[in-house]
Amino acid sequence: MLKKVAEGVLVHESEFIQSNSVVVQGRDGVLLIDPGITRGEMADLANDVRELGQPVVAGFSTHPDWDHVLWHTSFGAAPRYGTARCAASIHDVLSKADWQDLIAEGLPPEYAEEIPMELLGQITGLPAGAEQIPWDGPKVRIIEHQAHAPGHAALLIEERRVLVAGDMLSDILMPFLDLETADPLGDYLEALRLFEDLADDVDAVIPGHGSVGGAGQLGVRINQDRAYVQDLLDGGVPDDPRIGPSAPLDWLPDVHQWQLQRLAERGQK
Repeated sequence: MLKKVAEGVLVHESEFIQSNSVVVQGRDGVLLIDPGITRGEMADLANDVRELGQPVVAGFSTHPDWDHVLWHTSFGAAPRYGTARCAASIHDVLSKADWQDLIAEGLPPEYAEEIPMELLGQITGLPAGAEQIPWDGPKVRIIEHQAHAPGHAALLIEERRVLVAGDMLSDILMPFLDLETADPLGDYLEALRLFEDLADDVDAVIPGHGSVGGAGQLGVRINQDRAYVQDLLDGGVPDDPRIGPSAPLDWLPDVHQWQLQRLAERGQK
């Protein structure tokens, strides 16, 4: 199930919107990033990690969306991290008496019965401004920003020149904005500028959903996402194949229209 992206960096792609779980090998074990999404897939992922001869020693959630804060008992009791704002966001959801019902509303019906809820969201927030994941492995730099979701973070595995982008830089999904912030379009453009500053340090980009991009793809995906957001900012119509007649997922045009409506309600073009 695991596909090698770089030395010591492997990816498993789920059937659900090409969700990517990332395994980073360290000295004494592996770091598991955004594992998902069904019980069967995560059990298989745990078996593959065992075949590497290493335990799971740490986990990380790039943001608080339900499909990025999952866990499976077969991964063990390793510490699971997120940014401080990411952890606060999902903990706020879990503090509600009806949190399972709230999460269930967003689950894809065809997978809902197969998604483990028992350990969902049990992550530890790192100190505000933390710059790297605390673990005994390759340095993993945390690049936190405002785009997409509270406390969203991309991760740069510096020694391996791999950028784990969370729910950004996808070849199949257009930008999903965090419409609860004061300036969702500006926030997204600023996050893309942060990624652009890393271009000389990245040979591969792993989106939360979609295909892994090789050398040169980081710039291509930044430009495509920037064009979409800039068109929304300018009041134009994005010429983006991800929301056109041949969109890879037939519900994406509806999400695009929903984002336009929400922006209009906020008084933004």
